[in-house]
Amino acid sequence: MSASESKRFAMRLAVFYGAVFGVVGTHLPFFPVWLKAIGIDASWIGLIIAVPSITRFTTLPFVTAAAERRNALRAAMILTAFAATIGFAVLGLLREPVAVLIVYLLTAILWTPTVPLTDGYALKGVARYGLNYGPLRLWGSAAFVVGALGCGWLIQTIEARHVIWVIVAMAAAGAAASLFLMPLAVAPPREDAQGSAPTLLRDPGFLAIIAASALIQGSHAAYYTFASIAWQGEGFGGLTIAGLWVLGVLAEIVLFAISPRFRWPPSTLVMLAGLVAVARWIVTAQSPPLAALALVQLSHGITFGLTLVATMSLLQRHVPGAFIARAQGYLAAATGLVMATTAVLSGAVYAAIGQGIYYVMAAMASVAVAVMMAARTRI
Repeated sequence: MSASESKRFAMRLAVFYGAVFGVVGTHLPFFPVWLKAIGIDASWIGLIIAVPSITRFTTLPFVTAAAERRNALRAAMILTAFAATIGFAVLGLLREPVAVLIVYLLTAILWTPTVPLTDGYALKGVARYGLNYGPLRLWGSAAFVVGALGCGWLIQTIEARHVIWVIVAMAAAGAAASLFLMPLAVAPPREDAQGSAPTLLRDPGFLAIIAASALIQGSHAAYYTFASIAWQGEGFGGLTIAGLWVLGVLAEIVLFAISPRFRWPPSTLVMLAGLVAVARWIVTAQSPPLAALALVQLSHGITFGLTLVATMSLLQRHVPGAFIARAQGYLAAATGLVMATTAVLSGAVYAAIGQGIYYVMAAMASVAVAVMMAARTRI
């Protein structure tokens, strides 16, 4: 492929990654704020917010598999981007919790596959154009920061009930960016007699890859759920808490940028990420002072970012290119199941032992290291 064609593919994909994670950056922190602002009570909010996690390990793998089977990743990305825009726009007109739940469920069924589809499309492009995944993916993390901070600033100047339209605007930008994605001319995957990928879910190596990744990423569940609550209880102000979150995302951006220089085998990198996660959660459990906590937050670049980059490299090496998108679907499903289960269970554990919940997260990361170590010869 020509250098100009490769550069054009990379730039358009980077813009789309930015748009997709810009939606996530506005939606993740502020969608619950909008729900509360329109008068939906806490019990309904909890149920509504759980919808995307449920779709990740139910409908999502079928969407990614169907798109890949039809050699239609780009078309599916366009569809999901426009579905998100329409779905969030319709939500903005609703006020009844049952209606919001139904429309949000329909939106999530098509919206949540966007990232796995994009990762599958990206890995196919990486192989075709000789690119690196990390520098493409970092634009998503950068856009997440911009989206979260930008929406956080806007919410100080507009009423909270209008936040949904900020999310709609970001989704619309993603829909527009999807139209400029380049087609990937690849052969359609060869199917077995049952019409599915021949060996993925019977391949111990593949199962080890997604299990190790899901356990390390799932070990972040208590952090995502209770970190801000714990820090607030320790007397940290809102700006300090926001700064701690941003530190973690900035660290992952740096890691994505330098990832092409990594020379260790990806299985070794996953184990390294797991070991750093063990150390991170053990230190976090001690409620360290702010300076130490800031240093711990920088390890997010390894516990999240390195796990993601190394897992993508393992999938690229281990999974036939024709099935990489559905492999992404299975990975997203496994991660969603672990994250959702851990988040639900961690509530009771946190209520009982507080910061001790992080020892449980450290144990999960330890299991991931053991799984990857046992599977190294197969991957």
